[in-house]
Amino acid sequence: MADAIKVLLVDDHQVVRRGLRTFLEVQDDIEVVGEAADGAEGVALAGEIQPDVILMDVKMPGTDGVEALRRLRELDHRARVLVVTSFTEQRTVIPALRAGAAGYVYKDIDPDALAGAIRSVHAGHVLLQPEVAGALLSPEESGSGAGRAGSLTEREREVLGLIADGRANREIARALVLSEKTVKTHVSNILMKLDLADRTQAALWAVRHGLSG
Repeated sequence: MADAIKVLLVDDHQVVRRGLRTFLEVQDDIEVVGEAADGAEGVALAGEIQPDVILMDVKMPGTDGVEALRRLRELDHRARVLVVTSFTEQRTVIPALRAGAAGYVYKDIDPDALAGAIRSVHAGHVLLQPEVAGALLSPEESGSGAGRAGSLTEREREVLGLIADGRANREIARALVLSEKTVKTHVSNILMKLDLADRTQAALWAVRHGLSG
């Protein structure tokens, strides 16, 4: 499976890791290359085996998932992290996404949907279950979504969609045949018009309002 997506499982419950491994091992394009019982072990193992995707729980004894995400980002690790957890509160979701998670799904996700989520984040997309995306926005933000989207130009909508797909400014410039400076201007305008603080919020907004690829 030379071209298979290499996956590392990080969860303190052995039965969860065993269940994930059992299912993922029957996927032709996914290979489980390691398991870790906490965040610190996961970060260390990621450095050794260089996985493509890490399935990470949030609440673990010792080093939790959010801290592990921060450490991976500090190390500039290339792996994309998909959080797989039972916790749905904003106070859990938001720190994980801000720490660098590429996606956030619940442990009751359909197995086939989980495989699809792994493929999606590996391809560079931001992946959130609809209820997760909805939980990240206040009722006011959710209700005003259509109006805010209407304030964007067609080009800004294209840029926003590519941000939600996990593209960097250089990649967006190449895809839309624009200069990187022009893309930066579009990103600034998007954040201003939507009253968002950063690219992560922009990606979440785009997913929530159906503007992502």
